[in-house]
Amino acid sequence: MADTLLAPVVRKTARLPLLDVLRGAAVLGTLMTNVWIFASPGSEWGVLQGGMRVPDPIGDPSAANIAENVFRFLADGKFLALLTVLFGVGLAIQYDSAARRGDPWPGRYPRRAAFLFVEGTVHFVFVFAWDVLMGYAVTALLVAWLLARSEKVRRWAMWTAGGVHLTLVALLTLVTLTTPDTTPDTAPEGPGPAAVELYADGGYGAQIAFRLDNALALRIEPVFSFGLLVFLFLLGVRLHRAGAFTATAEGRRIRTRMAAWGLGLGLPLNAVTALGGDDFFVLGRYGVAPLLSLGYIGLIGIALDRRWIPRPASTALASVGRTALSCYVAQNLLCMLLCYGIGLGLAGRLGGSGPWWVMGLWAGVSLVLAAGSWLWLRRFGRGPLEAVQHAALRPRRRSPR
Repeated sequence: MADTLLAPVVRKTARLPLLDVLRGAAVLGTLMTNVWIFASPGSEWGVLQGGMRVPDPIGDPSAANIAENVFRFLADGKFLALLTVLFGVGLAIQYDSAARRGDPWPGRYPRRAAFLFVEGTVHFVFVFAWDVLMGYAVTALLVAWLLARSEKVRRWAMWTAGGVHLTLVALLTLVTLTTPDTTPDTAPEGPGPAAVELYADGGYGAQIAFRLDNALALRIEPVFSFGLLVFLFLLGVRLHRAGAFTATAEGRRIRTRMAAWGLGLGLPLNAVTALGGDDFFVLGRYGVAPLLSLGYIGLIGIALDRRWIPRPASTALASVGRTALSCYVAQNLLCMLLCYGIGLGLAGRLGGSGPWWVMGLWAGVSLVLAAGSWLWLRRFGRGPLEAVQHAALRPRRRSPR
């Protein structure tokens, strides 16, 4: 009897259109942040060396500076958190599917997580150092195990992970605020010339070797934010089971509350950390940005419910969402070929010319992904990488003897 009471509700729902739109928005939203990495001096290494500082809109209130600040403010950390929540939702949906079939859990899911880790490793080595798939794969293994536990255990794990993460963020922010800056005023800011040269004119093999040589430093984000990943995965599970993504009155009510609280608290808190400068970067990206991401979920849900989003736009976002893995890798591959010296070298040619070309690059790549995914899905049921994953993980039938 106790086992029955602790068993989670298994939702018998068809494909949820809102989830596809949200995934599409999350993928293109992460590009709003990553595109500045590709376009900045030192690119991937420059992230750790202060090469991506946002210009001060107060000291220089030009249209270009204000546009760049708003663009980056709306994206940084918010869509990454949104994507993480949606990974948790996807995991819950897979659990529900296994439960309806009567399959044991986690069953074959560790193979799926291992495949995702391999995909992320390949992506990290050959395309983009700040890959998220490896961290998601490790987090998914833990959360998959938690899905087979009681709601009490999941709730304890969720709030413990969130509390530990916020404590770490608070301590790091406090250390940053109280540690005096001993850097000489004459010291150059940003990445060293070797890193700048590597991405502007270096060969592809040298870039791969650089990622491997500095793998520990370049993989620090998923390690540091592991508690946040666990929290957001489990939050996605809870939102799914509460019906937050369904086209029901309850779903619309939840989305309205998410928009009100997420935007009402998230916007001012994120504005404070953004105006606080570099000392509040960690608190902004890893502390209060996830709150605003919940507001994004609610706002996009309301806009879709009330048909504020034009049909071509929602179709484009849904197409990207249905091919999210392929589009995530493709957007980074395209930016690498467009920005680095191994391709068109736009970062070197246009660097220092202002932010407009970077935002234009994001818009252009987004349009290519939207059009490409829509055309692909007219003929195929899955995206390219999704099809490879499905074929690799599909249970093999034993031939009769």
